[in-house]
Amino acid sequence: MNIIDRGTGPALVLIPGLQGRWEYMRAAVDALSASFRVITFSLGAGELDDLAQQVLNALDGKTIPRATICGVSFGGLVALRVAAAHADRCERLVLASTPPPALRLRRRHELYLKAPWLLGPLFVAETPFRLRHELRAAMPNPKDRRRFSLDALRTGLAAPVSIGAMASRAKLVLTDAAARDCARVAAPTLIITGEAHLDYVVPVEGSAAYERLIANARRAVLRETGHLGSMTRPREFAELVRAFANDAGGTRRPSSASTDLVA
Repeated sequence: MNIIDRGTGPALVLIPGLQGRWEYMRAAVDALSASFRVITFSLGAGELDDLAQQVLNALDGKTIPRATICGVSFGGLVALRVAAAHADRCERLVLASTPPPALRLRRRHELYLKAPWLLGPLFVAETPFRLRHELRAAMPNPKDRRRFSLDALRTGLAAPVSIGAMASRAKLVLTDAAARDCARVAAPTLIITGEAHLDYVVPVEGSAAYERLIANARRAVLRETGHLGSMTRPREFAELVRAFANDAGGTRRPSSASTDLVA
């Protein structure tokens, strides 16, 4: 297990999304490491308990007893399992654009899961089309979008994803395990979403439901982003997490008081 350890300060574990590779979170790692000691790694195979154990292994490998556990997209389900099953290791919980319990997939995505090795490349190929509106909102300057796309291409070549592993993780999204985990979370929790009209990956209203399902939770909206806020606006994402971690009270705010970050 290759554990990435960057920055100084309070410990924070950053769990990557469905693709499983930490390299796609490099911008968020760099931004968060200005305020935190960021621990991250690439996800292996297994069920949610197996993936949660990888988080514990990373903490143990760095002799860290407790940390803020931050999961992005699919990684949020792993973070949620850590907070629910290993409360003594979770100081705070951050769920960013996390799929809701028992997410219903689009019909074509259901087909992808039935034959991932055959149809999975289509899922990857459609990603730029699916994200184009979000990228235009987050990066109005075409040069910035081209730079972002080129960096993503370089990362894809250097850190290729496993279609089979992605399909296995996607199947975990379809269960209602997250709903049961929510009832067991005791740590102060921050729910981060993008704007509803810009997230074409996970319905924002589904991610926002965790504010209701988890006691002592609050929500923040990262403006001008959809699903990729941790990558397209990493400094603003890191600032949300830093402000949450520095709030010693960690008390729940009413839903109407959800924090909006405006660039």
